[in-house]
Amino acid sequence: MSDIFTPGQAGPAQGEVPKLQELIDAGVPAELHPWLGESGVGALVVKLGIRFTEMSPSRIVATMPVEGNQQVAGILHGGAHVVLAETLGSFAASLHAGPGRYAVGIEVGATHHRSVSTGLVTGTATAVHLGGTVTTHEVVMTDEEGRRLSTARITNLIREVR
Repeated sequence: MSDIFTPGQAGPAQGEVPKLQELIDAGVPAELHPWLGESGVGALVVKLGIRFTEMSPSRIVATMPVEGNQQVAGILHGGAHVVLAETLGSFAASLHAGPGRYAVGIEVGATHHRSVSTGLVTGTATAVHLGGTVTTHEVVMTDEEGRRLSTARITNLIREVR
């Protein structure tokens, strides 16, 4: 991995986007910055405004604003629910995989229970299975009042880096 740009160092090469601020803005804990230094959190995570508040292989929590992520009816887009779920499950699986391995999603499904038109949505991914080659997480999205908005399940395959 390349070094992460920090204040006081020479800036990134022309055309290269510094990822440190992206990691900070997304709430990624400092101890994970070296791991994510080259890739950041991903363009879609940034676009949707997903912000992590807790990160471990067995439990990962993040928020996402409804504003800017609505469908034409003014409610949170169902696809945004699924993106949040897949983001959380994939990050948790990657943390479980550890160095020299990576996670790739092989299945995701969601059930939508209620809609939301304002505020923040919180997604909580909880490990159902953390195996050597497969992980499964259940992800529950809630509104600011704690009401369940959707439930998703994501399964990831753990692969060796070659």
